[in-house]
Amino acid sequence: MECCILDKLKNQPFWVVVLFTLGSLSLLKFSLAFLRWVYVNYLRPAKNLKKYGSWALITGPTDGIGKGFAFQLARQGLNLILVGRNPDKLKDVSDSILAKFGKVQIKTIVVDFTGDLNKGTVGIREAIEGLDVGVLVNNVGISYPYAKFFHEVDEELLKNLIKVNIEGTTKVTNTVLPGMLKRKKGAIVNIGSGAAIVIPSDPLYAAYAASKAYIDQFSRCLYVEYKKSGIDVQCQVPLYVATKMASIRRSSLFVPSTDGYAKAGVRWIGYEPRCTPYWPHSLVWALAHSLPESLVDAWRLGFCLGIRKRGQLKDSRKKE
Repeated sequence: MECCILDKLKNQPFWVVVLFTLGSLSLLKFSLAFLRWVYVNYLRPAKNLKKYGSWALITGPTDGIGKGFAFQLARQGLNLILVGRNPDKLKDVSDSILAKFGKVQIKTIVVDFTGDLNKGTVGIREAIEGLDVGVLVNNVGISYPYAKFFHEVDEELLKNLIKVNIEGTTKVTNTVLPGMLKRKKGAIVNIGSGAAIVIPSDPLYAAYAASKAYIDQFSRCLYVEYKKSGIDVQCQVPLYVATKMASIRRSSLFVPSTDGYAKAGVRWIGYEPRCTPYWPHSLVWALAHSLPESLVDAWRLGFCLGIRKRGQLKDSRKKE
C-alpha cells in the first residue's frame, strides 16, 4: 500500500507532495501527543513518595486543595506537618486524618501568613529539625472575594494577597529546601492557577493572576536549579475546583472536588515541572490555546463582569 501511495505521489505536482508531507507530519505529531496524553493520565505509575522522605509539609491544609492533599498524602503513608493559621481547624483536620489513617504521625504549626512571616518560618524551621521532610506542598493562597477592577481592590487585600501568595510560598520553600539539599532528595509542589497560565489574561483578578504567574516562574527556575540535586520542583495548574475560594459548591466533570483533584495531583508529583493533573482540565487548556487570544479575552472579561455584578449585589444586600 505504501508503494502505491509513493507511486501516486511521483506523478503529482511538487506542491501536492509538500502538502501531503506536511499533513502527514501534523497527523504524526498529533498522534504522538495523544498517545502521550493517554499514557501520563491513565498508564504512567505514580512515584513512591516515601523515597523522597517520610514526612510531608502542607501549607493551607484546613480547606480546599490543601486539605485534599493532606488526606491523599496520608493515604500514601507519609507523616504530615500541617501549617495553617487556625489552630482549631488544624486540630479538626488532624483528628479526621488520624481517624482514617491511624498509623501516620501529624504535627501542626500555627502560622498566620498575613502576619509575621519571619516568626512563622522560625517556627517551621524548629518543627522540622531532624525530620526528613521529603514533600513540600505550597498550597496556601488567597484571592479576591469576587471579581474587581484593579482600582477597586482595597489596599489591605492587595497587601495580604502579595504577602500570602508570593512571600509565603517563597519563604516556606527557603525554609524547607536546605534539608532536602542536605539529603539530596525531595519534591516541591507549588499550587499555581489556570488564571495565570491557561488563559491569556484574567481581567478583574489582575493581582491574583500575577501572583500565580510568579509561582509558575519561581517553580520553573527552581526546577532547573535543583534537578541535578535530586529535588523535583513542580507547579501544578488547576482550573476551577469546587472550593470556597472559587465559590463553587458542587463538583462536576470539569470542576472536580478537592479530593478528586488531589488524587490526580499526587499521581503527578515528581514528573513535569508544570502540569495540570486533572485530565478534563487539560482538554480545556488545549481548547483555550487553540482559540484567538482576543476571543478568549473577550469571553473572560464578560464572564468576570458577571461575577462582579453578583458580588456587588451580595455586598449591597449585606449593608441593608
